[in-house]
Amino acid sequence: MKTVAKFYKVDRAVFENAAKESGFPADYEDVLLPRRATAGSAGYDFFAPAAFTLRPGESVKIPTGVRAKIEEGYFLAVYPRSGLGFKFRLQLDNTVGIIDSDYYFSDNQGHIVIKLTNCSYEGKEVSVKKGQGFAQGIFMQYFLAEDDDATAARNGGFGSTTKG
Repeated sequence: MKTVAKFYKVDRAVFENAAKESGFPADYEDVLLPRRATAGSAGYDFFAPAAFTLRPGESVKIPTGVRAKIEEGYFLAVYPRSGLGFKFRLQLDNTVGIIDSDYYFSDNQGHIVIKLTNCSYEGKEVSVKKGQGFAQGIFMQYFLAEDDDATAARNGGFGSTTKG
């Protein structure tokens, strides 16, 4: 198996700023780096730095405190944990999070922030404990088109590569 990335914690100030901005009451000391549960797992589990509960239709923006240094030619795809998605219809607001290799070098240190919504049609409330896995990331390779000419540098997250 090829190694293409390494997880790090963002600096305390970056995490605390994101937690304050999102209103998510988390402590930097409770940030855990993602890891696989078994040798055969494709996904790296992201762990909640604080407990949260979502009623149907509610959302939460979770500062993970994590960044990923990824080799060029690869990206990290982020999904909800399978069990939470299946049992509660817990979904990422952007359906799949794409963490590009150059995001690591952004002003926010490539801080991975995950927004979830409880989309339950059955009235189910979902509760996640501090330290429980709530999302998973899978490293994937991508390829370029023959006429690709991208040369711009990234500085930011959501939508930053299309800002003019």
